[in-house]
Amino acid sequence: MRFKWYGTASLLLESENTHLLIDPYLKEYSPVVPVPLAEARTAEAIFITHPHLDHFQDIDAFSEGVRPVYVSATGISHAKKNGLNAACMRLIKAGDEVRVGPFTVRVFPARHCVFDAATILRVVFSLRTWLHAGDYIALLKAAKRFRIDKSDVLAFEVSDGEKSVMVFGSAGMDGRIDYPQGDDLLFFPYQGRARMDREMIPFLDALKPKAVTIDHFDDAFPPITHRINAERFVPTVKKRLPEASAFVPEENVWYDV
Repeated sequence: MRFKWYGTASLLLESENTHLLIDPYLKEYSPVVPVPLAEARTAEAIFITHPHLDHFQDIDAFSEGVRPVYVSATGISHAKKNGLNAACMRLIKAGDEVRVGPFTVRVFPARHCVFDAATILRVVFSLRTWLHAGDYIALLKAAKRFRIDKSDVLAFEVSDGEKSVMVFGSAGMDGRIDYPQGDDLLFFPYQGRARMDREMIPFLDALKPKAVTIDHFDDAFPPITHRINAERFVPTVKKRLPEASAFVPEENVWYDV
């Protein structure tokens, strides 16, 4: 199995010439590194961890050819309300298991990261927010069309029979769930709170992955947002899980799991 990160939370997984796409986003607010749409559209299926704007609003651009899109009931409702192609969407919920070629996708409940005061205040009192107030207001209006409930947030364990990865779309776990341990790779969304290295520790303790990488740390909504400083990421993993490897991915580069 190998993967490519397209920026934000978008991932393309490949095994035996079969592709899965997770949380695709065109990055219309940040087109510096454009998403390779032709490659992304080779995916046999698309999976959505939660139907927020930056995980779901661009789904029609990726589902061309009527690829099945697996998403929560709220996601299907959002699609219908926002003029997206709901006909290609398939309901998915915690406890489900989906087979796509060599891949088996197991679905677990998760939670969305709760923004802390430091993160909120940094945006509200940032000079760039006030200089680009129109962009900020437009983003808030767009985001309102893709509101979710806590039950809409999912995590996926994806296995091809040889390797397995755990994908969280937001940095929150359901405390009632025993998540699988020892996956070959954990994708951790490094966004939402001032010290994401600390927020990551419960994930490392609960999941004990063999390797860890991050996503969602890029500048998804410029000029309002900014790239997250990830300098503490690797040291935190090595301190907590000395045997695990950790790396910060580059966009549009293939990595072996």
